[in-house]
Amino acid sequence: MIAISVNKETLIVDDLMQEILMKKRSPGSKLPSENELADKYHVPRFTARNALNKLEERGYIYSKQGKGRFLNNESIQIQLSLTGKVSFTEKMENMGYELKTENICCERITYDPTIFRILNVDEKEEVFQIGRLRYIDEEPIAIHYSFVSRSKFPNIVVDGPNILSMFSYYREYGINQFASNKTLLSVTFPTSEEQEMLSSKSMVPLIVVESDCIDAETGNVLEHTKIVYRSDRFKYDITMDA
Repeated sequence: MIAISVNKETLIVDDLMQEILMKKRSPGSKLPSENELADKYHVPRFTARNALNKLEERGYIYSKQGKGRFLNNESIQIQLSLTGKVSFTEKMENMGYELKTENICCERITYDPTIFRILNVDEKEEVFQIGRLRYIDEEPIAIHYSFVSRSKFPNIVVDGPNILSMFSYYREYGINQFASNKTLLSVTFPTSEEQEMLSSKSMVPLIVVESDCIDAETGNVLEHTKIVYRSDRFKYDITMDA
């Protein structure tokens, strides 16, 4: 009996997903109730509820207390370049998005061999993580973490909590041309802290982009960057700058 319920639950999820992907349901439209789905598929109400809960965990639908479940709005399509020649702030503003940035941390990290090697510093060095939360149209889209050494930026302890754009900060040091080396993409699931900051569900994957920002004139690595993007409300057109 349990196996039958699970199979029916999967069928409900698959059928609703097919309708969403085929755009048979418009953004903001109300989904069938648990009772309606239970009657349609001849299953107990809890099976229908579990199916709807799975869609909500994946970020496709949302609940309104006492009113039911509704399809989320269409994803915003954003073009992301995988090179570090232009700052994220400049990219978003050039494309006309209303971008807001909030500095969320400036803290010294413990020794990490990968990050310290990339920054070309030894384990006795002080390396700081500068975190910024990005919003587009008032909705959180990404968390940017920049790892920089104090030896290159002696005032980072004082300046760090106020930095909204690392590129703007580097320009204060006379660095104006930027490059990057290889970029790594991966997928992960949000921590409880990331869920809260990004208003994301636990089962909605995050896109992780890791790269390094380099002073194009000297070839020195300025920072190691790790960015986590929401995948449920945004579509990303991944491109490489010429």
